Order: sequence, then C-alpha cells, then structure tokens
Amino acid sequence: MKKNKIIITSLLLSLLLLLSACGSSKDASSGGKKITIGTQTYSEPKIIAEMYKALIEDRSSIKVKIVTDLAASPIVIKAMQSNEIQMATLYTGEILNGYFDVTGSKDRQEVLAQAKEGFDKKFGFTWFDPFGFENTYAFTVRKDLVDQYNLKTVSDLKEHAGSMRLGVDTTWLEREVDGYRAFSKLYEVSFKETFPMEISLVYKAVADSKVDVVLAYTTDPGIQEYNLQTLEDDKQFFPPYDASPVIKKEALEQMPELKEIIPLLIGKIDAATMTSLNYEVDVNKRNPNEVAVEFLRANGLLK
Repeated sequence: MKKNKIIITSLLLSLLLLLSACGSSKDASSGGKKITIGTQTYSEPKIIAEMYKALIEDRSSIKVKIVTDLAASPIVIKAMQSNEIQMATLYTGEILNGYFDVTGSKDRQEVLAQAKEGFDKKFGFTWFDPFGFENTYAFTVRKDLVDQYNLKTVSDLKEHAGSMRLGVDTTWLEREVDGYRAFSKLYEVSFKETFPMEISLVYKAVADSKVDVVLAYTTDPGIQEYNLQTLEDDKQFFPPYDASPVIKKEALEQMPELKEIIPLLIGKIDAATMTSLNYEVDVNKRNPNEVAVEFLRANGLLK
C-alpha cells in the first residue's frame, strides 16, 4: 500500500513537471502577461478559479490558464513552489501539515495570522483574507442511524463505532495533527472498518449503506443531496479551515494590477452561497465556468 502511494505521488509530480511550460507569468507567444491558477480535485476551488479567470481577464490584459485536479493541497503548494502555477485557493487549517512550526491554536484569527506569516516567510506566498466561508471536516451520518442511536455529537459515536464503517477522504487518514490517529485518541473512538476514497464518492457510499459514517466537507452539497446529518464536533477537534486566495509574491510584483482584482471576492462568499454554487456543479451538473460567471454578474463584479 505504501509503495503504491509513492508511485502515485511520483506520477503526480511528473505530471506537474509536464505542466511547467504553462506556469510562466509571461506568455512567450504573445509577449503578454499570464498567470496559471491551480485547483484541487473538487468543485469548490474550480468554481473560484473560474471566478478569478473571469475577473482578471475582464479587468486587465492578463491571460489566465486553469490547471485542475491536482490531487491535494500539498500538491498544489509544491506546484506553486516550482512555479507550475502561481495562484490557488487554500484553507487556513493547512498550516497543520508540517510546513513550519505553529502554536496549534484553534482560534480562527490566530490560525489565519499563522498562515499569512508562515507561508510568506517559508514559501514567498501572499495569503489573503478569507472569502467568507469555512470548509472544514464534519462527521455525517445517515438519518436512520441518527434516529436509531439518538446521535447528536461526535462523542455519541463512541458507544457504537465498533460496529460502524467509516468512509473518509484518503488524505485524512495520513494527516498527523488533525487526522484519524489524533481523532481516535481524543474521542476514544475506533471504527470497525475505515474505507479511504475520493471525497466525491463518500456521500453516495453512505446513502447506499456501504458505509455508516462519512467524514464530509461542510460546504459539500452531498450532505444536502443525501439528507445526511452532521454531528457536532463537541471536543473541537478540527481547526478552522477558512478559504483564501493565495498567490506567489513574485507574481504580484510582476502583475501589480492583481492587487486590486484579487480582493474583489474577499468577504463576498459565505458558506450557504458556496454550498449552493457547489450544488449547481455537483448535483445539477452545470459547468463551473457558467456557475462562476453567473455569480459574478449577479453581484455586479463583471464590468
């Protein structure tokens, strides 16, 4: 299993190297400025990337390319380091992945401050203020199990977890500070089986009774689509995961007009709005670009 992970990671990094020609901030063919935005595999950062593509191309002469489906945020950060991409959406809880020393605080403002300072000093990234929504982890359960066991909090799972199957995002099983091992220790919960899978598959898996509990993202429309119930994180295990635009400082210096464009979305997208936008793409199968542009026009952000 470990060997397979190494092979997969190597293939992903090889793919990023092939994309390196797309990452230059100068378009060699036209002599104009260009920026590449990278996204993870799920709809949320893809929608936001499309928003920025529309805004940047509407308000400047900069050309924007979007590279999608980078496996996870650490891969996104590596791609930014090597300049295959220059911009992405990242989440403040990412500071717990061991990039630099942190205090371990779960205070929202303190976590944001550490993200800004740490990614600036370590990587030369500018981490902006949040869009206005948090996309953190949440344990969700089928409604029939909630009713059967009277589940309200994560602590309520302790008595029943030994007979339950857990479906989770693959990367969460490997996270040291806020992953499965740390969670099990704090809550004293151990599930009968754990099934790592792509996050987009966990909702249908629980709805089809293939698993009993899933670790979901709070803005994912699957929670609404499959009528899942979210359990309160009563011991406050999960840190804040506020979403922000992050860009290489070098790109900002080369394209100063971005300093006026990037803040246009800051504080403009709350959790309900983001969930609704995700729903349009994931459930109604609309194109992320179409959904993004529709949002920008409805909010008077396109000239």
